[in-house]
Amino acid sequence: MFRVAVDVGGTFTDIVLQDEATGQIYGTKTPSTPSDQSIGLMNGIEKICKETGIDMGELRSIIHGTTVATNAVLEGKGAKVGLITTMGFEQILHVARSWTPAPVSAWMGFLKPDPLADLVLTRGVKERIASNGEVLVPIDIVDVKEKIQDLYAKGVDSLTISLINSYANPQHEKLIQDIAESINPTIPVTISYDILPEFREYERTLTTVMNSYVRPSMQRYLRNIENKLQDQNLDKRVSIVRSDGGLMSIPAAAARPVHTMLSGPSGGVTASAMIGVQTGYRNVISFDIGGTSTDVALTYDGKPRVSRETKVGVFPVKAPSLEVVSIGAGGGSIAHVPLTGALRVGPQSAGAEPGPACYGKGGTEPTVTDANVVLGYLPPNLVGGEMQLDVEAAKEAVRTIADKLDTDIYRAAKGIYDIVNENMYGAIRVVSVEKGYDPREFSLLALGGAGPLHGNALGSLSGSFPVIVPQTPGVLSALGFLQSDIRNEFSKTFIRVLSQITESDITEELQALGAECISWLEQESVEKSQSIVKYEVDVRYFRQGFEIPIEITLADVAQQGLNLLKDRFDAIHQQIYGFTMDTELEIVNVRAVAIGQVMSPELPISEPGSEDASHAIVDAEHQAYFDGAFQKTPIYDRKLLQPNNRIAGPAIVVQKDTTTLVQPGFYAEVDQYMNLLIHRRDRNEEN
Repeated sequence: MFRVAVDVGGTFTDIVLQDEATGQIYGTKTPSTPSDQSIGLMNGIEKICKETGIDMGELRSIIHGTTVATNAVLEGKGAKVGLITTMGFEQILHVARSWTPAPVSAWMGFLKPDPLADLVLTRGVKERIASNGEVLVPIDIVDVKEKIQDLYAKGVDSLTISLINSYANPQHEKLIQDIAESINPTIPVTISYDILPEFREYERTLTTVMNSYVRPSMQRYLRNIENKLQDQNLDKRVSIVRSDGGLMSIPAAAARPVHTMLSGPSGGVTASAMIGVQTGYRNVISFDIGGTSTDVALTYDGKPRVSRETKVGVFPVKAPSLEVVSIGAGGGSIAHVPLTGALRVGPQSAGAEPGPACYGKGGTEPTVTDANVVLGYLPPNLVGGEMQLDVEAAKEAVRTIADKLDTDIYRAAKGIYDIVNENMYGAIRVVSVEKGYDPREFSLLALGGAGPLHGNALGSLSGSFPVIVPQTPGVLSALGFLQSDIRNEFSKTFIRVLSQITESDITEELQALGAECISWLEQESVEKSQSIVKYEVDVRYFRQGFEIPIEITLADVAQQGLNLLKDRFDAIHQQIYGFTMDTELEIVNVRAVAIGQVMSPELPISEPGSEDASHAIVDAEHQAYFDGAFQKTPIYDRKLLQPNNRIAGPAIVVQKDTTTLVQPGFYAEVDQYMNLLIHRRDRNEEN
């Protein structure tokens, strides 16, 4: 039997098939279909089955990372959302948080976005619950019915219910939900207690509204997938990838699509952590360079960092996600020379249509991909020869930059390449230096269609070596999906000063949340032997504005007491901020994480060869531009490489889903898992 994973990107849809008996993996790509991503999904599954000679009936499960929810927010194409909150708090989404983008002067040009739920579609109802869960003002049923009927009459597609202090007592939210569903059961209703039962009413309301905003489009999309699978007589389990790298069922994704906002990038981070552990480099910074953006993430000691808040556009969403920094720099990023006369690259992108000029689809603006073609870093064919590149069109596009800079096209192309690398290096510093980590203590892992072209250069900028290029970097996010576990979280606000509680207070709260985890895993059909529950406590200095999640076990609490929270918090605070304070600690939230382990076969180990890689050379005379001149740069076919093979730079390694550039002064060696490891060459090895 086989498992297939599908990652839908802005330009290409990546597909990975894994043989469960041998662990062998196969990857391919197909153009994305933005009008209906499910078409590209099915095209990809059919393509990889045809290429490998597999009957679609042999597929056991399908794992899917989707950008439907993210695109709905970024493109402003979500549902018409109605919001019901406590009377007097109708402007909660407008009050928001005091924040503007950097630099300091950006407030002058910052246009505050309209809330996802319009004020004219917001209603305050008569009710009030105290922060301790006590009912202060009973709910007015007649008032609630009138306001729901009014919103439905105004054509809302989705309804959000977020009441003040409902995290402490959800009975009013649940009652309003029942009333709304009795009035019109076809309109989806989301209550904040189901999405984020924690304090901070703005983040809780915004996250719940965003869930409502993307819910109808996600439900339509998931129905399309199910219908297409039924048309193919494929009755298979379909799992949707969460932002935190876990998996959820289609019903769970349809109810809580806000948990899929960073679905795609999470797969690459999961796979990077796995490959880092395999190669013995447990500290890894991964960077996924696609056509439009670059996603950067840090894995420390084999564990990716999980964030409790992320941004979708300019909206802060409080939902668990792997900590990924995205910047507008990719293969399709457009180079331009503004009035200042200084060359800039991105964030504008040529996208999939028309794409870079070298794609021959009508694009004329110079992109990073065009620069790579001009420099000779990217041979004139992609996807194993399926896609021919127009070298002359790339040169003409880059010439527009060269003319403005009064230089030749090769220096202009090198300038584009260098500047986009600096942009990406900035993202690497955000996830490392700004979090208290030294990038020189990490390896870099290149993924995405363009990652291996820039990996060596980024390693030089950051001092992070080796640069690891996995066997299938162009489809690594999809491969990461195959390593993902079923996952969900259950949390509760529990604000207590550490000195005023006992170990049993914490244990009782965590055990109650753990019971919810077990119940949910049973609903997801996870066997007990594969069920795991982990616990976290959010801790901060007393009255501090931000908290840090601390992972603990119930056994730790029983054996070491609550001092373990202080010890771990101080250590993390020292690492991130460089200091600790002699101030009392305060617990804010408690959390239980449900994990259903998915047994994924190990990647196969290949038979070793010798250091000599000359048998893999397919073009010994190729020329590429380095240090102001063209140099002989042999091209190697990665399919012909074996473990222990060693390639001296400058060199280019081609494969179906990506191209790897090894620069002068470096070499690449092949490990037993067929990863390429790029290292600096010793001085005595230089020619």
